[in-house]
Amino acid sequence: QVQLVESGGGLVQAGGSLRLSCAAAGRTFTGYSMGWFRQAPGKEREFVAAFSWSSSTFYADSVKGRFAISRDNAKKTVYLQMNSLKPEDTAVYYCAVPAGPYRVATTPGGYDYWGQGTQVTVSS
Repeated sequence: QVQLVESGGGLVQAGGSLRLSCAAAGRTFTGYSMGWFRQAPGKEREFVAAFSWSSSTFYADSVKGRFAISRDNAKKTVYLQMNSLKPEDTAVYYCAVPAGPYRVATTPGGYDYWGQGTQVTVSS
């Protein structure tokens, strides 16, 4: 069983920063990618960033240059540093892990385990 717990969300003014964390537990994550997604009210869940099993990083165009994903394998934790936040970044942010190793995806269907989400609200 895999457990993912996000933290670090909150309310911030436009132009501010937040750092999200996702702590994983339940099995080894060596060889597994980890991703961040978000979902705003009335919208579909969308890809934000991923840190692959081979240490490659992937970003949605809307966050490139503003967000940075990183990972601490010893702590089984993935981070999302969010800078220059905009009101349109407001959403519930989820971390996710695929069921199998050595794969990375930028769509929700590529992931099998999800955290409960953490709310990020950016005021204008």
